[in-house]
Amino acid sequence: MEPNKTLLILFDGVCNLCNGFVKFLIKRDPAGKFRFASLQSDFGRSQLIRFNLNPDLLHSVIVIEGDNVLQRSDAALRIVTQLGGPWKILNALKIFPRFLRDALYNVVARNRYKVFGKRDSCMIPTPELKARFIEP
Repeated sequence: MEPNKTLLILFDGVCNLCNGFVKFLIKRDPAGKFRFASLQSDFGRSQLIRFNLNPDLLHSVIVIEGDNVLQRSDAALRIVTQLGGPWKILNALKIFPRFLRDALYNVVARNRYKVFGKRDSCMIPTPELKARFIEP
């Protein structure tokens, strides 16, 4: 991906951990490289269907770059790589096989509501951030 291209991030809109991660990214992305949509939104569901992913499984952050889709640890590592700066060092985790990285990712994903909690509805962006979200 070219450095100035937009990265679409689909996230679980009711998950407190996921919402915190989105806020973390927005704060560190003044250039606006990242665009966001919740997995529960019509747009998010349509993208999952487009890539033959089950729209009812909300277990993973999804990154879409053009016609490519990344899930789980690959998605998370792609995001931090695009953050640049010291976050790029996390890309070194790719030395571990995907099945090990995804196993750890799956443990966190399975327990995210228990540990971090859950909202009743998806996050609604502020007017300043609305342009960063697709179909909030």
